[in-house]
Amino acid sequence: MKKYFVYLMMALAAVTFNACSDDDPLQKEPETEQPGNQDDNEGTENPDEPNTPDEPSGDSNNILVAYFSWGGTTQRMAQQIVAHTEADLFRIEPVTPYPEDYTECTEVALEERDSDARPAISSTIDEEAWAEYDTIFIGCPVWWHTTPMIICTFAESYDFAGKTVVPFCTYASTYRDETLARIAELTSGAEVHLDGLGLTSGSLNNESNVENWLREIGIIE
Repeated sequence: MKKYFVYLMMALAAVTFNACSDDDPLQKEPETEQPGNQDDNEGTENPDEPNTPDEPSGDSNNILVAYFSWGGTTQRMAQQIVAHTEADLFRIEPVTPYPEDYTECTEVALEERDSDARPAISSTIDEEAWAEYDTIFIGCPVWWHTTPMIICTFAESYDFAGKTVVPFCTYASTYRDETLARIAELTSGAEVHLDGLGLTSGSLNNESNVENWLREIGIIE
């Protein structure tokens, strides 16, 4: 009986950790992602590669993909969007990096959520460049049932009047729709919100999921 109690407690602990969800695998199962491990055996891109610019030019095709990604999963989705749209890419990075340790990361994320924090972002988009964008994709992992609080910081830093906003997220198992709705809520000043998309790490392996979504919402033909 004691052995079964121990197993039950271990399962409950795993569910609690999974609430901080999904960006970047502490991957023990193929479709389970957590915000904490650099070792993504599904081919995570390096966040520091040149194709992830911090200063979008605003001169591509008037589309910007802005995303927060702890260790690469949401970044993979952002890069797939860019591959089909030729959009500019902006990585939302905190001034104070999140802990690399998974448990510590979940604790920081929960504290930020409960205190309604606004983590500072390390770089900004030039005002003139921002004015050139008509469509803004905003993406993040699901952390503690919602967006990481740094997405609030980003959304409150820019004027979305006249813009089309498209939310996207990555998640482990639940709270996809709530997170997409939260991004739309944070950008309520936008002129239009298109239907968002949330994918698990495993779903990202099939790049047609992103391509089909972009066609459905009229971003590509």
